[in-house]
Amino acid sequence: MRFQWGWIEPVMPVPYVPTLGPVRPGDPLPDLFEAVVEIAGTGRFLPYDKDRRWSATKTERVLVDGIEHDQRQTLVPTLLERGAGTVKVHVYGAEPDSLTAGADLARKLATTHGAAKARVVWFLGPEQPEAYAQGVGTRVQLKDFTHGPGEASTVPVHYDKQLHEEAGFSEFAEEMAADGFAFLHQQMQAGTVGPVLTVLHDGRVAGAIGPMETMADPTGSARLLPQYFGVLPRYRGHGYGRALWRAAMHWGHQHSATYQLLQTEVGGASDRLCQAEGLASLGFVNQRSA
Repeated sequence: MRFQWGWIEPVMPVPYVPTLGPVRPGDPLPDLFEAVVEIAGTGRFLPYDKDRRWSATKTERVLVDGIEHDQRQTLVPTLLERGAGTVKVHVYGAEPDSLTAGADLARKLATTHGAAKARVVWFLGPEQPEAYAQGVGTRVQLKDFTHGPGEASTVPVHYDKQLHEEAGFSEFAEEMAADGFAFLHQQMQAGTVGPVLTVLHDGRVAGAIGPMETMADPTGSARLLPQYFGVLPRYRGHGYGRALWRAAMHWGHQHSATYQLLQTEVGGASDRLCQAEGLASLGFVNQRSA
């Protein structure tokens, strides 16, 4: 499959590659699109795929035979084989009926592949009102370390794994299981992930961010990978989230990261924090059932 990049580029408001997610502006998007098609169905990871740290095989693949690509729009379907299966159609197009075409294709391919869910994914540029993405979208945010990590944390942040356990990280992780911390705790106990940063309240874990890890991107630049990030509801409002965020940015800078890309729920606490900390918005990734 060869893409005509002159057809896609004008209707791609966010630099986003199916199965890889958001990438940095200026990354070789045509090459990345070709790469995810080339390895589709092999179970292999591209060397710069951030999901490599969680699994031995890639569970989402491009459905190459389902791609629709012309001068009006490009529809790129993927199949996530985890659970009961999900087909997602990524819509790159500005035509009024592009979303309808994407939803129709998602439903058709979900039936063909026996997937329980069919979803459509579309994109809005950073200049669009965030109300258009409220409830259906995430904001893609860029932290650039060119000018340093930013302000330092004014609240003590802890790195020591033994201290985490003594201070009740397991209880914290169980309470924050919906945010992924139970899974993260399993990885910590197995010793398969980088350090996790915590803040304590009266000697007990109140919030955490991690794992702290970097990975080379398609151009060879080191990027700070996304983390699990959360504070127990009863301890919010103490500045713990900001303290964890700033400590994480200092860790990334100290470990030679060039940048970090994040997706934050539009209007959520992390979204507001990242905006307040000066991250650049690259636009919105929206998703709904087809």
